[in-house]
Amino acid sequence: MKLTRITVYQRDLPLEHPYWLSGGRLKFETLDATFVKLETDEGLVGWGEGTPWGHTYVPAHGPGIRAGIETMAPFILGLDPRHLLAVERAMDLALPGHLYAKSPIDMACWDIAGQAAGLSIAALVGAHTNRPIPIASSVGAKTIEDTRAVMDRYRARGYIAHSVKIGGDVARDIARIRDVESLRAENEIILYDVNRGWTRQQALRVMSATEDLNVMFEQPCETLDDIAALRPLHSAPVSVDESLVTLQDAARIARDGLAEVFGIKLNRVGGLTKAVRMRDIALTHGMDMFVMATGGSVLADTEALHLAATIPDANCRAVWACQDMITAEIAPGRGPRATNGHLTLPDTPGLGVHPDEDMLGPPTATYEMP
Repeated sequence: MKLTRITVYQRDLPLEHPYWLSGGRLKFETLDATFVKLETDEGLVGWGEGTPWGHTYVPAHGPGIRAGIETMAPFILGLDPRHLLAVERAMDLALPGHLYAKSPIDMACWDIAGQAAGLSIAALVGAHTNRPIPIASSVGAKTIEDTRAVMDRYRARGYIAHSVKIGGDVARDIARIRDVESLRAENEIILYDVNRGWTRQQALRVMSATEDLNVMFEQPCETLDDIAALRPLHSAPVSVDESLVTLQDAARIARDGLAEVFGIKLNRVGGLTKAVRMRDIALTHGMDMFVMATGGSVLADTEALHLAATIPDANCRAVWACQDMITAEIAPGRGPRATNGHLTLPDTPGLGVHPDEDMLGPPTATYEMP
């Protein structure tokens, strides 16, 4: 089997509500999504998606994905998409770094490999669970009142897991954490996500002031060095998200005890092939995981769900899905959908969901074997 054609589509995905990070420092209203269709000489077709969370969040942006695919296309056309490691190595040779540009190609290859084997991607990776997995809401609000309103909206949809965005103002963050905890239901999973929005002194002040609540913080500071410097000074459990990019990052976090939880974003780390290795490092060290797409449609949500379905229940805290946050639809009625705040992975070959090409518009680029 050989890859014979790569077709690239671009589609804007507007958010239902304006979304704020780092205490209002960053605002997002539309996501720039790239969809990739891989075709083979045996008739199998695979789909992938790469949707960064804007261009100000981490070093990733929509046009960069499409430029990266243009660079890598000559190196991967003609390869067997079922040979995931060969495709991975070809991409890494053609374009060192730029992991987010490789993720949609990786997803589409897994899709084809699963279809060829008659197995879901999760089953190929090692396990497939049909249990409903909680979706973590993403509460990008600025005030206590807004935070309450957003969490109530998600609770009404059955959500039991919440990622509450904080950062930027010590007094306000302490007040919001205490307010959220005062209304927390017994079965809720709540993560306070700073998105790198604190300096070291801000982080230490908030984490010390809320120590009695035993809450979990995600990415309290900019770098792993910052997190390492604070580690001996507080007792709060920590999840690392934006600073978990490479396998070397994962190894350092686990080895040095910098965190108790991995926040694995598949688009950021380069796709499922690389994310699976991070999963195994986490499990080897007794660490929990949140599994996420960086953003995007039901395709990106489904890929994250495939990885989550391979993680033991005790170690998988929640998945994060964007489908309840965007207003555009590219696969009506297809794929796993949020039901009572959970996602359930169907036992279908490959990714299990493909877009309606008519809803993607004309391709932005097509690459073929000579």
